[in-house]
Amino acid sequence: MRAGYSLGPLLSMADVLNCARMADSENVDSVWVPESWGRESFSTLGAVAQVTNKVRLGTSIISIFARTPATVAMGATTLDMLSNSRAVIGLGSSTEAIVEGWHGARFEQPVARMREYVECLRLMTSGEKASYAGKFYSFKNFKLLHQPPRPHVPIFVAAVNKRMVSLATELADGVLLYMRPIEELGRTIADIKQATAGRKFEVALSLICAVSDSEPARAREKAAKTLAFYVAVGKYYARFLAGNGFQDEVARISDAYWKSGGDAAAKQVPDKILDSIAIAGTRGDCRKALARFCDAGVTLPILQLNPVEGAESSFREMLSTF
Repeated sequence: MRAGYSLGPLLSMADVLNCARMADSENVDSVWVPESWGRESFSTLGAVAQVTNKVRLGTSIISIFARTPATVAMGATTLDMLSNSRAVIGLGSSTEAIVEGWHGARFEQPVARMREYVECLRLMTSGEKASYAGKFYSFKNFKLLHQPPRPHVPIFVAAVNKRMVSLATELADGVLLYMRPIEELGRTIADIKQATAGRKFEVALSLICAVSDSEPARAREKAAKTLAFYVAVGKYYARFLAGNGFQDEVARISDAYWKSGGDAAAKQVPDKILDSIAIAGTRGDCRKALARFCDAGVTLPILQLNPVEGAESSFREMLSTF
């Protein structure tokens, strides 16, 4: 089964490199490194490039408010040089709290800004001299000093709302989805397929994942804790889930998180929402769950490692499962 793996902030840097090595020896499509306020994606993936040979290397995601298009163009093409053309640019708008609170930028018009950002990157990563004049971004006579290994680095756009999904289908090579209830996911993917009919387009879904044959209940607790965190701190995810059948659950999870912390919030995550969004439990349960998401139209599941025991042993169990 074709899959990618997300190696995120629950892992140490040594864990990321060791897990990437293991992924490269298996039939794995890609390794993805998220970015918010922990590790920086391009430098991390540059290190991963040196211990792998086959897997694609994706940012999942970097914020368009945190870097100029020129900086991302340089980062992506440098990663392509280091990895023998394995880079994938995963872009997102991030959140108002991070953009304004930590980067000091105004969180305004993310969809319109994303459109220009992708257009800029297409020109900048081509290796040709280019200029651009837009509302948010402009440049003159930009040309990379070192010729890129290839004229087209794949760009995936992270999307929650319909407008960003639509933009992804129009301009990008793929869409990155997260925290989508499986019932809603099927409807969204049907729209994506209609919009991209006749061309190659990747529907990537990042999935909270925790696998353990020996401790399936603990695996589900780990996944529930991660889900509860995103519901409580991610207002766009909370709003989306509340609008798709989980309004009461979102309220209870958020209330418990801010009153008593992550463990208390995890106890407010019912099986219904966990099974609709995440993959957790025994290996058999997880294989069945992944099959449901793929049947809904996901072409690239990206499994987010939530270690039940040590990171390496948990990752080894994930690899043997899928």
